[in-house]
Amino acid sequence: MASKKVLIVGPSWVGDMVMAQTLFKLLKQKKNTRMLHVLAIPWTLSLVERMPEVDQVIPLPIGHGEIKLAKRYEIAKTLRSFHYDQAIVLPNSFKSALIPWLARIKKRTGWLGESRFFLLNDIRRLDTSRHPLMIDQFMALGLDKSEILPDPTSFYPSFPLSEKTRKTTIEKHKAHIRNRPILAICPGAAYGPAKQWRASYFAEVANHQINAGWDVWLFGSTQDKEIASEIMIQTKHQCENFVGRLALAETIDLLALVDGVISNDSGLLHIASALKKPIVAIYGATDPSFTPPLSNKATILKLELPCQPCFKRTCPLKHYRCLYDLKPEQVITSISAWKIEYARFIN
Repeated sequence: MASKKVLIVGPSWVGDMVMAQTLFKLLKQKKNTRMLHVLAIPWTLSLVERMPEVDQVIPLPIGHGEIKLAKRYEIAKTLRSFHYDQAIVLPNSFKSALIPWLARIKKRTGWLGESRFFLLNDIRRLDTSRHPLMIDQFMALGLDKSEILPDPTSFYPSFPLSEKTRKTTIEKHKAHIRNRPILAICPGAAYGPAKQWRASYFAEVANHQINAGWDVWLFGSTQDKEIASEIMIQTKHQCENFVGRLALAETIDLLALVDGVISNDSGLLHIASALKKPIVAIYGATDPSFTPPLSNKATILKLELPCQPCFKRTCPLKHYRCLYDLKPEQVITSISAWKIEYARFIN
């Protein structure tokens, strides 16, 4: 079988891009892919660059939801020189399939969606009973239609770690490393408040762990600065606040140092899962049966209310009980079950 050159049109969300690594691994390990390029939006570039399966990351400087047809045509013309054998389009939108079509890539694979019949010529019809998880749906696009999906656990996301890059990140951001366990708190949720646990609840857990002899580090994007500030105030500024300060690759470096993670259903949850950290994953409006943390060290906390999951950005019933009725004591109990064996990177 001749080796292939493949272009992946990557997803926009950080967590989805982490889970897309299952497809990248499948293509490199099982499908004789010689060249694997990923088209990625700017804020996911440093993340994809940490994935050894990817030979080249190509920036897509177009915001979420923007068409910018002229820019897409310009990128497509540049991509023609690579002579790809196949493009795999992971998002289901019409616009995400434009560049492979404009680049004249011979085989263009993706799920049926948004009237993109003429843009794709290897259209798949999704059977969610056969492919219930997001990683199932991503990996299936790397197979022929008749092929059976392999065991996905063999392709779970993972990041190689470098002591050199960790040291650089520690020094750059002046992270304080002490001979104490570290709890990472990831309080943000880009999708909306229906996925975001209360700042006061995160602060209560943080204060409990600080009193138990832990350090607490806060992680997140610039969009999470407000909730991080609330947590800092309620913990009397005893946490180390990295929110809005780190590139995703640097987040990997520092999360690799922590001993456990509390997170909403967010991109950082899936990065922590790939790093095989003990996790407490808090689910409100979304469903862990579709995008669970891919780790056997994760504890999922989710209430079973009749209105869950609604998959809405804001609570349609205005009460947010799926999050507010999930109390800090439940998280603290889950943390107490962690088996912590920490070894510090100190220099």
